[in-house]
Amino acid sequence: MNQVIKVQNLTKTYPLPRAKDGVKTLQAVKGISFSVEKGEIFGILGPNGAGKTTTLEIIEGLKNQNSGSINVLGFDNLKSGDEIKKRIGVQLQSSQYFPYLGLGELLDLFASLYGQNADKPTLLGLVDLKEKENEQVKNLSGGQKQRFTIASSLVNQPDILFLDEPTTGLDPAARRQMWKLIKDINSKGITVVITTHYMEEAEFLCHRVAIMDKGQILEIDEPRKLIEKISDTTQVAFLTDQNLDEKIFSSLPEVAKIYTNYPKIIIELSNLDKISTIVKILKDNNIPFSGFTVKTASLEDVYLDLTGHEYEEE
Repeated sequence: MNQVIKVQNLTKTYPLPRAKDGVKTLQAVKGISFSVEKGEIFGILGPNGAGKTTTLEIIEGLKNQNSGSINVLGFDNLKSGDEIKKRIGVQLQSSQYFPYLGLGELLDLFASLYGQNADKPTLLGLVDLKEKENEQVKNLSGGQKQRFTIASSLVNQPDILFLDEPTTGLDPAARRQMWKLIKDINSKGITVVITTHYMEEAEFLCHRVAIMDKGQILEIDEPRKLIEKISDTTQVAFLTDQNLDEKIFSSLPEVAKIYTNYPKIIIELSNLDKISTIVKILKDNNIPFSGFTVKTASLEDVYLDLTGHEYEEE
C-alpha cells in the first residue's frame, strides 16, 4: 500500500505560562516518527496528555511543529497546508454549530467553503440522520451530534478522515454505533486516523495502532501482534483450599508461570487451547477449585508492559 501520511522526527514545545522549577517550556511531542498507509484505520492510543491531539492538529494544519517534517498525500504541511486541507476531513474533540440552523443548511454552508454542493441525502443517510435534514442542530442528542459532525467532515469527499476522540462522552450503545459508522466509512476507501484513550476501541477498530505516552511513541503494530509480543497471553485463575503441587503441570510446556497466593492460584499459559487440559489435571488430581476465570492479554497489558505503569482512562 501507499503511504498517505509520513511523519519524521516531529517535535512540539509549548511555553509554560508560569515557569516551575526553572522549566519554561513543555515538550508535548518528542521526536516521533510514523507513517499511515492508504485505506487503513490507524489509531493513536494513549492517556490524556500523551500528545495525541497535538500530533493530529499539526498534521491537520491547525498548528506548526517546532521541528521535524510531515508529508500528507504528497504535500509538505508547512509549504502546502491549503492543499492538504482540501483533501482531508476533520472531526475535532468538540464542535460548535449555529444552533438554529438545520442539518441540511449546515451541510450546504460547509460544502460552500470548498466551492462544492453538499450531497445531503447521501451524507445524512451514511450517519443515519436522513430524516433529520430540517432538524435544528440544538435538538440533537449527543450521539446524533457526534454522527453529524462526521457527516460535516465528509462534505469535501476527503481522502483522509481525522477523528479526535470521536466517542468521548457517548453511552455504550452510541459508542458501538459510532464504531460501525467508522468501519463503514473506511470500507468506502477513506483512510481514517483516530485518536482514542479507550483500549477496547483501538483494539476493535484499528488495523494498526501507535501506543503513545508522555509525547513519545512506544510501539506501532497491529493490535493482535502487539498483544502476541507478550509471551504469556492467557491467565487462568481459580480458588482452592488445598495446597497445590506445581509438578502436576510438568507435562505442559505451555505453562509459563504459576503464582500461588492461597486461596488464589494464577497460571500463565502461552496456548489458549490448553485451558481444558488444566481443568482435567485439576480434576484428575482431586484438587477442589472454584471461581475459575480466564483472562487473555489486551492492549492494556501491552501498555503496562511497555511503560511499567497502569493505564488510566479519563
